[in-house]
Amino acid sequence: MPQEKDYYKVLGLKKGATAAEIKKAYRRLARKYHPDVNPGDKSAEENFKLVQAAYDVLSDPKKRKAYDEYGFYREGFAPGAEAGGAGPQGFSGFEGFGGGRGGFESIFSDLFGARRRAPTAQPSRGTDLEHYVTISFMEAVRGTQVRINFSCSDVCSRCHGSGALSGSAVKACPACQGEGQVIESRGPLRFSSPCPRCGGSGTIRAGDCPQCAGTGRVQKVENVTVRIPPGVNTSSRVRVPGKGNVGDRGGPSGDLYLVINVQEHPVFERQGDDIVCHVPITVTEAALGMKIEVPTIEGKALLKIPPGTQSGQRFRLRGRGVTSVKNGGQKGDQLVEVKIVIPPIRDERSKEILRELSRLNPFNPREELESHGI
Repeated sequence: MPQEKDYYKVLGLKKGATAAEIKKAYRRLARKYHPDVNPGDKSAEENFKLVQAAYDVLSDPKKRKAYDEYGFYREGFAPGAEAGGAGPQGFSGFEGFGGGRGGFESIFSDLFGARRRAPTAQPSRGTDLEHYVTISFMEAVRGTQVRINFSCSDVCSRCHGSGALSGSAVKACPACQGEGQVIESRGPLRFSSPCPRCGGSGTIRAGDCPQCAGTGRVQKVENVTVRIPPGVNTSSRVRVPGKGNVGDRGGPSGDLYLVINVQEHPVFERQGDDIVCHVPITVTEAALGMKIEVPTIEGKALLKIPPGTQSGQRFRLRGRGVTSVKNGGQKGDQLVEVKIVIPPIRDERSKEILRELSRLNPFNPREELESHGI
């Protein structure tokens, strides 16, 4: 049964789109139509389900191949399931040259049209899902918990995943006469592939389940609480096992991946597992040296400013950075970059003191430039 929608058009793509383009389009549209973004909007919810269905087929190479070749996809339908690798569809190479179904008998039955029933379809794992989450800078540093709602596929409760009405009569598939295989001629050669109507089983049921339209799956909204570990950053992915789309024919469900977006902080900047902080100091503190308090992600800390410190100089506070999610929980450092701030000079006495300081400590900061003739 052909699909009512063109999945490529649903994602706004052309048929030759790459896997990266498919994923990018899916992410954009999933954010646009997500139920959390459009509460109570039934149209957006339907569009979201359609985008999910399109991505479910086009992101899976086997499903996409079937869809591209036949214009639709049904559960259990995977052309080339018997193929052992590269080569024409339905041809698995000269494996062993021996007897049995894997040798010449298999090859010549494919080439000259002898029909044989496809092997029973095997359970397959469900597809993974992605959900975008925005957290604050400090939540990313310290770790947090988020509660999210997302849509995923589940086994239809009415037909229990069969896609058929309860009590529907089983009959031979009319497309392949119950063989489970269809024959395609290519010049003088003939090749077999699983029947697209019955998915290679050779049988169909008389009626589709009205709840899932014969797919065996329905969309549902899940609500879960997920722990975000300390140290995540923008584009980090947190895996939630078994919370993706349900598998086919009893296969395991896929996984859910939370894609993290971290908000900026007004004081701290992150560079890998290090934290950078810009701190202003006075001329006196820079010239004479002093201990000052500086902010860190764990509270205040004392930093020793040595005499003669220059503006832009960086000081390292070891172990005051972010917990690494890759290096066994080790912590980065905090880098404090100081900036000398000149106070406003309002009275003549202060100006005279500065002139006296200049006379007592003659210094030309542009001397190096002049040595190069600049």
